[in-house]
Amino acid sequence: MCRRHILSLLLAFVLLVTQTGCWSSKEVEELSIYTGVALDKGELTPLEQALEKEGSRYFKKNKMTASVQIVPKKSFGSVAKQGGGGQGPNYINMAATGDSLLEIFRQFSLRLDRPIIGHHLKVMVVSTELAKQQTMQQLMDFVLRDNDIRPSCMVFLSKGRAADTLVTKYKGEIPSIHILYMLRNHFRTSKVMRGVNLSELDGLMHSKKSYILQNIIDADGEFEFSGAGIIKGDTGHWIGNLGQEDVDSIAWIKSDVEGGAIKTYDERNQPITYEIKSVKSKITPKVTNGNDISFHVKIESKGRFIENWDDKLDPTKTQNMKEAEKVFKKEVTKRIKSLMYKLQSEYKVDVAGFGERLYIEKPQVWKKVKDDWDYKFSQIPVTFDIKLSITDLGSSSE
Repeated sequence: MCRRHILSLLLAFVLLVTQTGCWSSKEVEELSIYTGVALDKGELTPLEQALEKEGSRYFKKNKMTASVQIVPKKSFGSVAKQGGGGQGPNYINMAATGDSLLEIFRQFSLRLDRPIIGHHLKVMVVSTELAKQQTMQQLMDFVLRDNDIRPSCMVFLSKGRAADTLVTKYKGEIPSIHILYMLRNHFRTSKVMRGVNLSELDGLMHSKKSYILQNIIDADGEFEFSGAGIIKGDTGHWIGNLGQEDVDSIAWIKSDVEGGAIKTYDERNQPITYEIKSVKSKITPKVTNGNDISFHVKIESKGRFIENWDDKLDPTKTQNMKEAEKVFKKEVTKRIKSLMYKLQSEYKVDVAGFGERLYIEKPQVWKKVKDDWDYKFSQIPVTFDIKLSITDLGSSSE
């Protein structure tokens, strides 16, 4: 009995010693946690210019300016205790310029009283101006190698300065977290993409496929998703933008629509709106004996006639409903044709999943064309069969 009691005490002691925590852990108060990173074309900030005049120099080329968003806001010495009217931002943005992202991050240690740590990095925003000059592979190389940064971090493009997307006029809001949560609205409209994280981006870059990243625009301390930027697969550079309706059309082709609306105008030029309940699509590749490739896309959608500004149109009548279906179908067809012109004639890239479908259904054919797929895709005929059905009119407005 005594021996059993001693063994129990020894076991409890061993468990106590081995479960005391991580020996290398650091308190959160001792760290500067950053949740957002913005990469812009290299341009010294006013602070950097002033510091360089005082002798703050090291060997570098000013290829990019990196901004980090640090949360929660921590004091620099006793700065936070000074002055204090209203509540300020819950974050601090810091920027530095150079040609190595890791070196820039280490340079922040010369200005901060706590080391920055990327375990909670949520979003990265790259300006299109920078992506024109540097490849995405160059810009993402460090973050893909760094063990601190999780592969779930989402990547975006910015039409303007990427650093401006990390600033908001709303007190108490953290812009990088706000941007991340905006992706949840994909179920409301497919103009909001699902987003591309670092892990997915790594695969896209290694495959040499062209792809799109959601664009962010900003004005007056607010920002919104607006279309997408195209990254050319074989070069890794940004080559142009697609609009909001183009992103929406890609979702229709890829059957990635959870919700949204199609607004158009009837014969009396009055707005009418179709609310999407479902979209199903199928891309079918066809290959003839002469190895001529073509695609046929079948799209079926169901939804409701949710809004009507035309007093002379009675949507409850079957004939009027059928006419409305034709008008909405015409609008969807027009948008998709506009997208296809941009992809095949203007940019000559496939970012709508046609190559993926060819790879799955005709792998032997894909092997022959994959090395120059973007150009070959621009020459391939694509036909569409679109069926749109109005299932109901929503609740009665009478």
